[in-house]
Amino acid sequence: QVQLVQSAGGLVQAGGSLRLSCAASGRTFSNYSIGWFRQAPGKEHKGVACISGNTGSSDGNTYYADSLKGRFTISRDGAKNTVYLQMNSLKPEDTAVYYCAAVDSTCKSDWVAYEYWGQGTQVTVSS
Repeated sequence: QVQLVQSAGGLVQAGGSLRLSCAASGRTFSNYSIGWFRQAPGKEHKGVACISGNTGSSDGNTYYADSLKGRFTISRDGAKNTVYLQMNSLKPEDTAVYYCAAVDSTCKSDWVAYEYWGQGTQVTVSS
């Protein structure tokens, strides 16, 4: 019903920027909240950001991990069925595989709540 395809990641120097995209297919995309998660080697998925779907009074609301607020920005282009994650002032500790995920609900902080997942993309930040 919903398929998520992510852009490629890359290797970035500390202090640099990178923009990830998550393109969705399916007519229900606009009703889903889209979250970004990241997974470092040997670690579980951790929430990065989320943007709510175009339903209810919270449509378009955004949420960020406290440690990332001010550096990362999530946005969506409904006409293009695409969600973006703009990452600025990158640090080595941002190195991880980044995933986008969709849930037919309000934004959730726990990765297990999300039904659909992108393929993941490696982001490496060098010092």
